[in-house]
Amino acid sequence: MTFHIIIPARFESTRLPGKPLLDIAGKPMIQHVYERAMETGAASVTVATDNLQVEEVVRGFGGNACLTSDRHVSGTDRLAEAAQIIGLSDNDLVVNLQGDEPLMSASLITQVAETLKNDKQAVVATASIQIDDLAQISDPNVVKVVVDSAGHALYFSRSTIPCLRDLDSNHEHKVFRHIGLYAYRSGYLAEFTQLEPCTLEQVEALEQLRVLWHGGKIAVMETTEDPGHGVDTPEDLQRARGLFEVQKK
Repeated sequence: MTFHIIIPARFESTRLPGKPLLDIAGKPMIQHVYERAMETGAASVTVATDNLQVEEVVRGFGGNACLTSDRHVSGTDRLAEAAQIIGLSDNDLVVNLQGDEPLMSASLITQVAETLKNDKQAVVATASIQIDDLAQISDPNVVKVVVDSAGHALYFSRSTIPCLRDLDSNHEHKVFRHIGLYAYRSGYLAEFTQLEPCTLEQVEALEQLRVLWHGGKIAVMETTEDPGHGVDTPEDLQRARGLFEVQKK
């Protein structure tokens, strides 16, 4: 299977300024993400950034990078511009691997791409994992997802879905965390950037709801492989550093 990986890497971050270049185990975070991407055997891997320093660092470790606009509202907009810059055709599969996911595995990236390839109804594919930690179920920083009988997303929310109304009932309650890894067909990326943002997307601060609002289907692959959380806060950064130190021993 042939697919491409684009890694949006925005330099500015309210909680972690210069996030792509922060050191983890002797390498900038963006290099760890790039190396995970390369392990998939993807046809191409490209960092899409709005920052000359990030571009220089990526090229310095032998990676591919392209400069995109610094006015993009979302990572998907940056992804769409990058797909156009590197010349992807409409039917090419492209995986959006976030630049702050140094622990994402190559196998999970590949499986999401395969999910989209095999689902002709879907315009996007992503992943989910069952939540075992009760604290995560009510945590608004943990995005939840519910799917239909065909494995297509019904809704994403920061609230608990489904609502655990009666924990003493005979129903088996399962709640799934959304893993922020996406696969698209390149042609749909251009379409997505032309879609009007919807109220639900703005209320939840979840861009993927725009796809559902406009009638698109998102295939959700269930996995048992937990990639952990991305690096969004100083605490996340310290946790990632600790995990990489453990792996080195």
